[in-house]
Amino acid sequence: MNSAGFLLGFLTLQRIGELAWSARNTSRLLAAGGIEFGRGHYPVMVGMHAAWLCGLWGLGLGRPVDPLYLWAFVLLQLGRLWVLASLGRRWTTRIIVVPGVPLVTTGIYRLLRHPNYVIVTGEIIVVPLALGLPSFAGVFLALNGIVLAIRIHTENAALAWATGRACSAQAPQGA
Repeated sequence: MNSAGFLLGFLTLQRIGELAWSARNTSRLLAAGGIEFGRGHYPVMVGMHAAWLCGLWGLGLGRPVDPLYLWAFVLLQLGRLWVLASLGRRWTTRIIVVPGVPLVTTGIYRLLRHPNYVIVTGEIIVVPLALGLPSFAGVFLALNGIVLAIRIHTENAALAWATGRACSAQAPQGA
């Protein structure tokens, strides 16, 4: 297997592990009275990420890996670990809030409001560039931007509702 295969294999195993971790955390959060928001856009987001990963396998396998972009990817992974450590059992791929539980304001969340989205956006750009696929990076950067516009709006509304900062007592759309 070449370096692209190792990079894509790592990325794929990482995503599978994250989905398993997310499922466990989702169950815990829902059992603790958590409410899920944004169910309507979730399949679109998952589909976009799956298409990105499948496209990378289809177009990038066998290509050389640019070391500069590989280092950028490694740095993004350090950020990912910081996000996971900061959120712990509250990290999930879904938007789930437990009413009355304070927001996480420690770790990387002292610096950024949505650090995971920054890291994922970086990966969506860096991995294709590492494989010499700039047009692929551009297409998925645009698609991710559309998904994130919806997702961040939904997440901000859910967090405001859960912490009592929303203007109304109604749950945000998509709950």
